[in-house]
This record gives sequence, C-alpha cells and structure tokens, in this order.
Amino acid sequence: MGFSAASLGTRKKMSASPEFIEYVKELFEPLGKLNEGKFFGGFAFKSGAKQFAMIMGNTLYFCVNDITRKKYEKKDMEPFSYSNKKGIVKVKKYYSAPEELFENQEQLVEWAKEAIDSAYSYK
Repeated sequence: MGFSAASLGTRKKMSASPEFIEYVKELFEPLGKLNEGKFFGGFAFKSGAKQFAMIMGNTLYFCVNDITRKKYEKKDMEPFSYSNKKGIVKVKKYYSAPEELFENQEQLVEWAKEAIDSAYSYK
C-alpha cells in the first residue's frame, strides 16, 4: 500500500489517517470479523465488545495488561498519551506497536491476538 515502516508510527497528529486505517484493516484480515469505528478523531478495533487496538494519526496502539506491558517497554514502545490543561496524560493500557510488525503480517496478527487477550483480562 506504500507505507514504509519508518513512516507508520512517527506522525503525532491525532486524527486517524484513512489510508493507514485501511492498511491496518488489511493486515488484521486473518483475525476474522472485527467490530470497528471512529472515536475522538481515532479509530477503534474490537473483538466482540472489547477494544484491543486503536489508531491515532498513523500510530497503531495495542491493548496491554500488567504482563504484556513489559514486552512493549523492553522494545522502548510508548504508551498512548495526550495533552490537557494539566499536562501530558499517559494511558498505560495502550502501547504503540513496534514498527517491525508491519513487515511481518503473521507476527502482527500474533501481537493483535495477545492484545485481544489483554483486553479481555480487564473486567
């Protein structure tokens, strides 16, 4: 589709890029039927009723839990964050997906499955 791994996670604008959304949808096809939709300028992916991934700008974020978060931190991935009047808020439930996943669909799907499991680990 013309996205390079280096360009995928580097843009900081908040609204989700339509081209990137379509690209990720294609990559997620092996996961089967997913629920999806727009929210606050972003785009959400759900398995059943649980959101496991989101796109903000050209960055894909996966849901993590206390166990899987360590895997993202070891790769120096960042939690989703936004600014408000009090400063920067870090949402440690969602971490950016490593760029190398976009070069290997099978591996990306495995991380997505782990994100689905993480989403279902929350009450």
